[in-house]
Amino acid sequence: MLRELPVREVMVSDVLTFAPGDNVMDAMRTMLVRDVDGAPVVDADGTIVGLLSTADLIVEEARVHLPTVIALLGAYIELPSSKKQFDRDVEKALGSTVGEVMGDAAPTLSPDDTVEQAATIMHEQGADRLPVIDESGSLVGIVARGDIVRAIVNEQDAGK
Repeated sequence: MLRELPVREVMVSDVLTFAPGDNVMDAMRTMLVRDVDGAPVVDADGTIVGLLSTADLIVEEARVHLPTVIALLGAYIELPSSKKQFDRDVEKALGSTVGEVMGDAAPTLSPDDTVEQAATIMHEQGADRLPVIDESGSLVGIVARGDIVRAIVNEQDAGK
């Protein structure tokens, strides 16, 4: 039964991770190439210190101040000083580190926790993904909402 299925059966064990000092632009590129929208951030010891998601990157970009444009006699004029500020903001946002934009570390799961427990935590915490750690605290996998949906569909298909 799906609710009793251990997380280890649905988790992804080849987990993309970032370090707090990694460049945000490099992280964005890597996530696009790997087709993921989030990844754990780990310190030098492999301890999870946060989660990076595309939402964090979008929020960072939203902090960029758009150039000020004014309407004068039916024409639109962009103020040069605001254009310079915009360029500086974009450069800063894209040059910042993962540690500066990452979200807090999510609750973690054990490989022996059930899919039902994972789904409950995701729902209660509003989390899209949960890191899976072993007894020593090392990252061994990650479970995303899509992994749980896939397990549900596979169970339904197997029952037909």
